[in-house]
This record gives sequence, C-alpha cells and structure tokens, in this order.
Amino acid sequence: MALWHLILLAVLQGVTEFLPISSSGHLILLPALTGLQDQGPVLDVAVHVGTLGAVVLFLRDDVGRALAGTLGLLRGRFGAAERLAAALAVATVPVILAGLAIQMTIGSGALRSVALIGWTTLGFGLLLWWFDRRGGQAKALPDWSLSQAAKLGLWQAVALIPGTSRSGICITGARAMGYDRHEAARIAMLMSIPTIFASGVLLSLDVAAEADGAVARDAALAALMAFGAALLALKLMFRLLQSVSFTPYVIYRIALGTVLLAWAYS
Repeated sequence: MALWHLILLAVLQGVTEFLPISSSGHLILLPALTGLQDQGPVLDVAVHVGTLGAVVLFLRDDVGRALAGTLGLLRGRFGAAERLAAALAVATVPVILAGLAIQMTIGSGALRSVALIGWTTLGFGLLLWWFDRRGGQAKALPDWSLSQAAKLGLWQAVALIPGTSRSGICITGARAMGYDRHEAARIAMLMSIPTIFASGVLLSLDVAAEADGAVARDAALAALMAFGAALLALKLMFRLLQSVSFTPYVIYRIALGTVLLAWAYS
C-alpha cells in the first residue's frame, strides 16, 4: 500500500477511535466515498493495536489499578481496584456476545451501507447532545458500580452498528447516569481497552495466515502512526473537556450525517 494511503488510514483511525465520532464509520466511508482500495483486515488489526497502545499509555495509572484489581480478584479480595477490574469485565461481556451473534448470523458486512452510517452518525450525535445537556455532574469513576457497568456494556454493544461511535455511545450512557464529562470520557476510554483487545484477537485469528513480509511492514508502520495520532487525540479531547462540552463533536456529526444521507439518497 502507498505510504500516503497508510498515513491517511492510520491518522483517520487514531483520531476517530476515541473521539465520539465513530472510527468504524470513517474507515468504511474511506473506500466507499473515495474509491481507494479497502485496507483489509490485516491493517484493521494493526491500527487497532496502535490505538490500544495509546489509550493504555494515556490511562496507565487506571490501567495499573485494574490489573492489580484483577490479581486481587483471583486472590479473593474486593477493594476499590478489584471493583474497577470487575466493572470493566462486566461492561465488556455484552459487546463480545453481540459481536459473536452478528458474525454468526448476518455478518458484519451487512452493516456497512452509507445510508445506515449517515442515520447513526446523525441520530446518536443528537442523543449525545441531549444527555450531555441534561446529564449531572456529581459522579466520578469511584462511583462506578457493577450494575452501571452492565448497563453501559449494553450501551457499548449498540456501537457494533457502524456510525454509532463506541466512545460516543459510552459517553452518552455515562452522562445519562450522572457522570461529569471528564469522568464519562475516562470510563468510556477504559471500557475501550478490553473491547479493542478482544476485537483485535478475533480479527487476528481470521487474518493470521494472510500477512506476508510487505503486509507485515505496512501493518507495523500503520500501527505506529495510529498510536501517535490516537495519543494526540486523547490529550486534545481531555484538555478541551476542561472548558467545553461535547457540542463541537455533535455539530460535526450532524454535518457529516446530513451530507452522507444526501449523498446516499441522491
């Protein structure tokens, strides 16, 4: 693959994975709207690995607590770190089950139309705006309970529909539960770690036999660039959340959704 195409793919994935604007929708739209070659599953895995590394580094303190909590659970303890680890596990189960159900029934290819992405981009953008305006500001990560984790896991499973945005729908759900903007984004990013890891493992099993030397080189380069782009996007979003709401992302989603629907039905 040409270097400029790899850069475009990596930056697009890295920037959109954690912003509430849907990375999967943008990756599907890239070949659909430009005529470029579809990047294929190997590069999909690579850029997801890159973004996974970025969020683990960015939230390394929380990740460390969750890992320590996982070990604590195995030893029969249940303190704050163990509650965090258990909540992340509970929140991941619905999206894994829903993903397997989709793969075994209709297949993910059935959900890749431009019209569908237009409607989900627009509709879930408006939903984010609604709950961001009405959501409370009192709750923080230590308040995250197992029952809330289960509910947010169901919200996250909806993001299997392209255009929804995994981070966007998790932030929406957390804001609806009363978490402030920073903590809602923090929870959504933490939830992304086991989810991206699980999806990466599943994709890797499908593409393990496809990669040759050239593809492996492209994948490594794409992963590195996606890592850098995702890390910058995370830093920018959390810095902006100190002074602004999620409205700028909503405006972008409304504009993009409107354009996609006009294009799809023209």
